[in-house]
Amino acid sequence: MLSNLNTPQREAVKYLDGPLLVLAGAGSGKTRVITRKIAYLVRECDFDARHIAAITFTNKAAREMRERVGELLDGKQAKGMTISTFHSLGLAILRQEARALGYKPQFSVLDAADAAGILAEIIKTTDKQVLRRAAGRISNWKNALLTPAGAEQAAEDEADAQVARAYHSYQATLKAYQAMDFDDLIRLPVDLFRSEADVLTRWQGRLRYLLVDEYQDTNGAQYELMKLLAGPMGRFTAVGDDDQAIYAWRGADVENLRRLGEDYPNLKLIPLTQNYRSSRRILDAANRVIRHNSRLHDKNLWSELGHGDPIQTVECKDDRHEAETVAVRIDAHRFQVRGRYADYAVLYRGNHQARVIEEAFRAAKIPYLLSGGQSFFDRAEIKDITAYLRLIANPDDDPAFIRAATTPRRGIGPSTLERLGHYAAERHVSLFAAMFEEGAKAALAAKQLHPLLEFGEFINRLAFRAEREAAGTVLDEMLGAIRYETWLYDSEDERAARGKWENVREFVDWLTRKGEEEGKSLVELSQTVALMSLLEGRSEDEVDAVRLSTLHAAKGLEFPHVFLVGVEEEILPHRECLEGSRLEEERRLMYVGITRAQRSLTLTWCKRRKRGQEWLPCDPSRFLAELDDGDVKRAGDTLAPEAAKAAGKRRLADLKAMLGG
Repeated sequence: MLSNLNTPQREAVKYLDGPLLVLAGAGSGKTRVITRKIAYLVRECDFDARHIAAITFTNKAAREMRERVGELLDGKQAKGMTISTFHSLGLAILRQEARALGYKPQFSVLDAADAAGILAEIIKTTDKQVLRRAAGRISNWKNALLTPAGAEQAAEDEADAQVARAYHSYQATLKAYQAMDFDDLIRLPVDLFRSEADVLTRWQGRLRYLLVDEYQDTNGAQYELMKLLAGPMGRFTAVGDDDQAIYAWRGADVENLRRLGEDYPNLKLIPLTQNYRSSRRILDAANRVIRHNSRLHDKNLWSELGHGDPIQTVECKDDRHEAETVAVRIDAHRFQVRGRYADYAVLYRGNHQARVIEEAFRAAKIPYLLSGGQSFFDRAEIKDITAYLRLIANPDDDPAFIRAATTPRRGIGPSTLERLGHYAAERHVSLFAAMFEEGAKAALAAKQLHPLLEFGEFINRLAFRAEREAAGTVLDEMLGAIRYETWLYDSEDERAARGKWENVREFVDWLTRKGEEEGKSLVELSQTVALMSLLEGRSEDEVDAVRLSTLHAAKGLEFPHVFLVGVEEEILPHRECLEGSRLEEERRLMYVGITRAQRSLTLTWCKRRKRGQEWLPCDPSRFLAELDDGDVKRAGDTLAPEAAKAAGKRRLADLKAMLGG
């Protein structure tokens, strides 16, 4: 089990004498350490798998870890083990302890759109920028474990104080709806553990050893949750890399790495510096760039994979020329090495950079996959069905009620909902509960109340069955009863309707399968759906296509050949991040981009870019100047875009002729 580990990896797996921080450089085998340690705890230390929790940040990472542990332990040995995201763990805790917090176990988990809808009602605005700022501020307060009252005290100005007051109303509305947002899934277990010592003791007894992946991405609330569960003895292994901390903008706090040493003076630190991914030239470039940052722990990545090709930097005329240059180079290189499109990735700082690359790839007939696009669960048709599931699980979920009651239309219009809303507000009850009250007969006209009651009875019948029957059976009959497929074809053109219906069928099939495999009812499944960001079983790796991705979305991935585009001042680093800690985070982003590459790395920049209607000159990024000239081959593409394209085609034709193709 430990034979294929290097010395520091083996030490990290076997160390159990106290809290441990594994500083795992890019490509240094951190997942191998975590999965081997889980197997070591079970097989060599007689740990019951039920008492081990491995915590990650994404569903995909949790799924991959589960699969790897499954290769090391048989089903019986791994039974009851927790391998989940922070939010899924928080959800599991809250499900069991909901009543202690004044919630029922069938509470709803609101997605960002529903949460924003509630906030918009409170703030009385539809300005997306204002809403985004308010939602971000409230999220940061929650992650810092600040209550609405605490946020009001901490407010820096009147605008901040107004958002703090909105936070108070927002939280009260969520409680009335028996709903939580994503941040609550971490904040509320922390509140509970701090106030109920017996509950904390119970969970510490249940989860006796924690393994935390991507530790540098934790925020204040996640750190506190881990600390409470691990107890004063610090029964944990945290694995992270301060050089890959790139999520401060969403609340992650790299200071949590420093905090560990302060809170646990006996913390053991093991660095992993041998890289199993990249050539020496690529690692030398990464090391040279990142050493310009102030770092908690200096480490130099090294590799036994050979010196590798020189890194190429390419100067381009403009973004269109840049996109065409990348397309030509990928085509020529793939033909030359007889490679796959999936061996290539194009990475960029912002999503807006993808459009022109997509155009160039379509023109060159290069297949591509766009990462960081719309989530499967963000599609309107999936949210329609999810609204029914949420309402079945929690009738007090007003946003779900409104969506389900009006999709498909069933004679319940805006004026009906407005009257019902006024009555529900007067009675301090949910919309669902309000329509069944005797007073609703006086508040609404009979022709308004009748379709509401029909809908409510339909939901009650579904809720009764959802606890007792197989998820797939209930879902299929529900779709038939609301005639969702017919409604799609009536309201969309045929092609769009067919695509949406296929998505619904895929969603239903997935829920059916998950219900059967995990023995879960539809009610239990509905609570997990809000946490899913990608449909399980949908693998982009199976498609032979170039990956287009932001640098943030590419973290954790690796590709034989990487093109990092737009390496210019004010793009990378971003124009709002040109000094202090924000500049250091941009440099870490560059480091992450470089270390995605296994065999070859090409960095491109443009001499000019269009902003609005104006062409502006661009300067190469300061990060390019931090590379060693000995490792870099520089190409200044001074040809016009059309000439560069023609030259590329000639090179490709010459290669084909040489190979007899």
